[in-house]
Amino acid sequence: MASAWIAALLACFIWWFSTGAILMVVKRADRTGGNAHSWSVIWGFAFLALGSFGFWYSMQMPTIYGTYIAFGSAILIWGWIELAFLSGKIMGPTKTPCPADAPEWERFIRAWGTIAYHEAALLAALLVMVYISQGAPNHFGIWTYAILFFARISAQLNLFFGVPKINTEFLPKPLAHLPSHFRIARLNWLFPFSITALTFAVACWLERLFAVSDPFQIVGFGLLTALSALALLEHWL
Repeated sequence: MASAWIAALLACFIWWFSTGAILMVVKRADRTGGNAHSWSVIWGFAFLALGSFGFWYSMQMPTIYGTYIAFGSAILIWGWIELAFLSGKIMGPTKTPCPADAPEWERFIRAWGTIAYHEAALLAALLVMVYISQGAPNHFGIWTYAILFFARISAQLNLFFGVPKINTEFLPKPLAHLPSHFRIARLNWLFPFSITALTFAVACWLERLFAVSDPFQIVGFGLLTALSALALLEHWL
């Protein structure tokens, strides 16, 4: 478990598995109908509680297992907020499609309105995590969450400005209005900056990975490197 390769493989598995699990839950709720989305968020609250406790517990654990717990806990916290968003429970005030002839400024305001509460929840969670972990020896949980947070902002802005392909088939019914705020385009001005920033992040984590000798840090930077590389790959895709 002290190998950076094992840590990277586990990061990939945990991220893809958790993403698939959330999509499976919201799609099943779509088919069930009724209050299925609400119940999925309520039952999922147990994972938020587990992630919150795991994050708090791992802050004082500068060990290999403390790092894995911190990473997994950050994913659980992030995952519940994403589930609440995809279920239509934490979105924004705008819940109608964007008119095709809307000017750019209106499209931006409407696009922000579709995700405002969700982004506020993600930011609030990040700020709380930073506040309660001040002085703690294990910060890998915060870094994990921060990578997800900033990579998501980058992805959302790229979808707004325009990308060649958007997989809207994965969106559940509560977010059926969301694609109307996206744009199909060959390339946008932000994409090169996003790719450069993510590539730089991967390079920085790799530099840290090869510079440290403590197994606790090797595992931590292995996890962060893999997660940043996944974000880079998803941007390219």
